[in-house]
Amino acid sequence: MELEIGSFEHRFSGIQRLYGKAGAEAVRKAHVLVVGVGGVGCWAVEALARTGIGQLTLVDWDDVCFSNSNRQLQAMTGMAGKAKVDILKERIALINPECQVHAVRDFYTKDNADDIFTHDFDYVVDAIDSLSPKCHLIAECRKRKIGLVVSGSAGGRLDPSRIEVEDLSRTKYDPLLARVRKKLRNEYGFTRYEKKKFKVEAVYTQELPVLPEACEVGEVEEGESRNLDCRSGYGTATFITGVIGFMMSERAVAGILKKTKEK
Repeated sequence: MELEIGSFEHRFSGIQRLYGKAGAEAVRKAHVLVVGVGGVGCWAVEALARTGIGQLTLVDWDDVCFSNSNRQLQAMTGMAGKAKVDILKERIALINPECQVHAVRDFYTKDNADDIFTHDFDYVVDAIDSLSPKCHLIAECRKRKIGLVVSGSAGGRLDPSRIEVEDLSRTKYDPLLARVRKKLRNEYGFTRYEKKKFKVEAVYTQELPVLPEACEVGEVEEGESRNLDCRSGYGTATFITGVIGFMMSERAVAGILKKTKEK
C-alpha cells in the first residue's frame, strides 16, 4: 500500500518495522510526562517525539541561556530568554505534527502535582535535579501506579559508556540518588530492606565527577540568581546528558509496550 507523503505512517514506518504494527500503534496512543527539559530531559523528549509518541506533557519553568549550548537541544542563536518547553513544543510540531504537546511552564511541586496529573499518563520521565520535587514525583508515581524512570547526575562525567540502568535502590556513587533514596525511605515509606528493590529504574553512572577548575568564571554578583546554573556548577557535555536522556526514552517506550502486552 502506498503511503501518503508526510503522513504519520510515512514518517514513522521505521518504528513500525522495529516494533511491529501493534507496538507502533501503542506508542502512537501513549501519553508521556517529562518533568525537567534541560540537559537530560530535552534529549528524552527528542527521542520520544521521533519514536512517534502521540502525546507529551512537558514541565519546566526555565528559559534558555547561552551557557546551555554545551548540553541542551534548545540552546541555539535567537533562543536565549525563551521558555524551554515552548521551544520544544515548536520543534516537536515539525517532527510529528500529529503529536499533542502540553507545555507547562512551571516547576513541579507537591502543590501543583494534582493539576499536572489531571492527564492519564502512560509513563513518566523524571529529569529533575532538585531533591524535594524529585522525591515527590517518584512517590506520586508509585501512589498512582504509573511507570517511571529517573535520571542520576550528569555533571562532571566524561565517559558515556559507563551509563547504565539500575533499580534506584541499587545505584552507587551518585550523591543525588543517594539523597533521593534516603528521603524516600524517611518520608515516603519506601523499603529499608536492602534486599528489596524500589522497582523504580534509574539511568545513571558510577563514574566520579571531574571538579571544575577554580576561578573558571567570575564571582556571581550579590543579588544575582544562581538557579539557572548558567555561571556555576560542574561542567557538562552533550554526549553524557544525551545518552542519559536517550536511555530514559527507551525505558519509557519499553514500559509502554510491556503495559500494552499485559492488558
